[in-house]
Amino acid sequence: MHKGFTLWFTGLSGSGKTTISTLIHERLRQAGAKVEMLDGDIVRENLSQGLGFSKQDRDTNIRRIGFVCELLSRHGVIAIVAAISPYREAREDVRRRVENFVEVYVECPLEVTASRDVKGLYKKALAGEIPHFTGVTDPYEPPLAPEVIIHSDQENPRQSADRVWATLKELGLVSF
Repeated sequence: MHKGFTLWFTGLSGSGKTTISTLIHERLRQAGAKVEMLDGDIVRENLSQGLGFSKQDRDTNIRRIGFVCELLSRHGVIAIVAAISPYREAREDVRRRVENFVEVYVECPLEVTASRDVKGLYKKALAGEIPHFTGVTDPYEPPLAPEVIIHSDQENPRQSADRVWATLKELGLVSF
């Protein structure tokens, strides 16, 4: 058995949040953990459909994800979130509500995230075709004290996942 907790990956689009969180998710499932993955893009399609990209809508989206995490964690499920979640205050609201909240900041320079962009979103945002694009025309507020900082331009996803896993062990959240 394990206790429920929330592992929250935040960072710019293309920083590696989903890639790293998927590795952790697979590792937890292989260990027999009850775990759910909440990817920002998928949540927007299903739980937050109709929300736009204003600050208020983004905060509403994050708080909805946080509510789901609170429920899952309280019932012994590990919730893994991979969402840009650009505003610090919304993330901190979730931290206050969710017991055993672990924040992972996937830091990556804008030039690198833009070079990884297979959808061409950065190119469009830099050309002014996409309004409210985090890191380009909208702000991203890095966390002040995340439990883990990943520099995804300096290490591969497996190394990053190993560092996250080590932190979870140090915090006593995994012992598989």
